[in-house]
Amino acid sequence: MEIKTLGELCNIVSGGTPSRSKAEFWNEGTIPWIKIGNIKGKYVNEADEYITQAGLDGSSAKLLSKGTVLYTIFATLGEVGVLGIDACTNQAIAGLTIKHEKQLNTDYLYYYLKSKKKFVNSVGRGVAQNNINMSILRSFELPLPELSKQKDIVEILDKVTAIIEARKQELQKLDDLIKAQFVELFGDPRCNPYGFRKKQLKDTCKVVTGNTPSRSVEKYYGDYIEWIKTDNIVSGLLNPTKASEKLSEEGMKVGRTVGKDSILMACIAGSVTSIGRVCVTDRTVAFNQQINAVVPVNYNILFLYVLLQLSKEYLVGEINMALKGILSKAKLEEKEFIVPPMELQEQFADFVKQVDKTKVALQRSLEKVQMLFDSLMQNFFDKCE
Repeated sequence: MEIKTLGELCNIVSGGTPSRSKAEFWNEGTIPWIKIGNIKGKYVNEADEYITQAGLDGSSAKLLSKGTVLYTIFATLGEVGVLGIDACTNQAIAGLTIKHEKQLNTDYLYYYLKSKKKFVNSVGRGVAQNNINMSILRSFELPLPELSKQKDIVEILDKVTAIIEARKQELQKLDDLIKAQFVELFGDPRCNPYGFRKKQLKDTCKVVTGNTPSRSVEKYYGDYIEWIKTDNIVSGLLNPTKASEKLSEEGMKVGRTVGKDSILMACIAGSVTSIGRVCVTDRTVAFNQQINAVVPVNYNILFLYVLLQLSKEYLVGEINMALKGILSKAKLEEKEFIVPPMELQEQFADFVKQVDKTKVALQRSLEKVQMLFDSLMQNFFDKCE
């Protein structure tokens, strides 16, 4: 099979940011200006900021045509999208336009770049500020079968992707069902239309901040107990995912641990969207200082889990992301929440348990399909690594 570099196959350019100090570059702008946060799926169809023609002409930003493949090269590496509109981008995104459409299919290029995410992050971590330069991107080698074969590969990957998205939508519907049942029984927890008593979290729960045992003491790390980090707290999953690191028995003695049926909440993160994510422990775990554990005293654990999910805006409302985003233990303990009768909490928890049985089955199905997708991607694209 023929192998070519991206530089041979594509024209590759990076974007730019017009000066924020020049109002004429931004005011009443009509040209979409894409940032990493706008790449949320395969197709990028909208921006939340727009620049003017003067801003485009007076900066390194470039107008890219619909169908251009976008690839993130700074900070958050390896995100891929296809422009559904004409737009420009900031300097954290490269735009790839195919030189000869009879040689390379756009969707094939999209999937190829998605397959490189783990690789590009391993390369980027060795560079200051986690980035890859344009010369590295242009040197990526792409297996290049006949165009008809490329289309066959795309068709297979599209079908598996559709199944993955369908499973995710089904899981989201179940999450929405749980939240709807909560609102029916308890109302909006901030408005409190049913007049339930309110208490500060410190009066109903014990809050514990995690820690990191000294890295210089090798004996603290081993294979005795999972050490949970914020990436183990996944939106939509009731329980934490399996930790990639574990502490030794000695490490556990200097670490912080909680048992089953405690809440783990992400309280330090690079973005406000990550702060406030919660999960329920189904085993004893240790956890790092980016997490606060909330151990309930006067709450049913499943009621508290959904209550905190629905209170995320309230939890993060005062956080200044210009500084390091932190929801401290002290601030968390001062937050007030409704405390309905335990009988009503337990009624709701029974409903959650029934729905979660369906969620667990769907999640397992999703994981199997995701494994199939990953295997296919490896088979199609890893020939060059």
